[in-house]
Amino acid sequence: MNYLRTISVILTGGLILSACSSKKSNEAAIAGNGAANTEKAAIPVKVMPLAKTKIARTIDYTATIMPYEEVNMAPSTPGRIEKIYVEVGDRVSKGDQLFLMDRTQLYQLKLQQSNLEKDLTRLDTLLRSGSARQQSYDQMKTQYDVLKTNVDFMEQNTLLYAPFSGVVTGKYFEDGEMYSGTPTTQTGRSAVVTVMQVNPLKVNVSISEQYYPLIKMGMKAQITADVYPGEVFTGRVFRKSPTVNPSTRSFLAELELPNRNDQLKPGMFVRVSMDLGEVEAFVVPAGTVLMQEGTNIRFVFIEDQGVAKRVEVLIGKRFDDQLEIISETLKEGDNLVSEGQSRLLNNDKIEVTE
Repeated sequence: MNYLRTISVILTGGLILSACSSKKSNEAAIAGNGAANTEKAAIPVKVMPLAKTKIARTIDYTATIMPYEEVNMAPSTPGRIEKIYVEVGDRVSKGDQLFLMDRTQLYQLKLQQSNLEKDLTRLDTLLRSGSARQQSYDQMKTQYDVLKTNVDFMEQNTLLYAPFSGVVTGKYFEDGEMYSGTPTTQTGRSAVVTVMQVNPLKVNVSISEQYYPLIKMGMKAQITADVYPGEVFTGRVFRKSPTVNPSTRSFLAELELPNRNDQLKPGMFVRVSMDLGEVEAFVVPAGTVLMQEGTNIRFVFIEDQGVAKRVEVLIGKRFDDQLEIISETLKEGDNLVSEGQSRLLNNDKIEVTE
């Protein structure tokens, strides 16, 4: 009986060892197959070498016409408006009268100035004869100078003149009304009348920072307006912003635009085209440039020792089915993936095919 029990124990132990060995073999096999399955096969692609091409650099932007100068004319202090000499649409020349404020206070100051001037003249005579002290004369002279300054200031701020030749584009009061200094214009500023200089006009263009070195003072620009199809107006750069906006990566160029026959008006929509001359640039098939979903980020893939490298680019000029791409990373001789790029992710293994 003990003999049979011993045999049973041996057989049971053998079966357990056999099962454990088989389980380990199966796990090893599964693990091996998993490692083989996770290794991604190289993706076949075609490439083309990058080379720079000479292109005529022309940039196109849209903009809005602005007055060359705009002034909201207002007195320095609130008061009653005596007379407004202009209406909306009137053309004025530099120095023309615009409006007159109540001058009661000015007349009082002028009367004080006249009396003080007489006293100063008498004191000057006494000073010469030795009957007055220099200190008394100096004190009165100071009073007179201060009063004269106030009179001149009131004179300038009760009768206002056009600071330049232009057109009246806003009139916000009528004769006899009170000017209080509260905002009256669309820009939130206070004014009695608004004067704009409309010849020449001005066009502000927000230009991408990559063109900053190419924009020069005096450079010409071709300007077209949809309201005058077929007509081309010529402007020139007269001011360039010394800084670049960090949020938009652009800078402001201001164009002076002669307004022949007063055809153009402030507020009109225009298209601006500027010729920057010939430059060398990378021009590639449009299909090689991809866009990240949900963004405006453009990128291409470069083959680097059998690996796909994603490179972000900026888009320049379009030439039919070709696109100019701009990047500080790209260089001549790089292998641009020209077919199969839509299936790639960064650092994917690739195989170049003929």
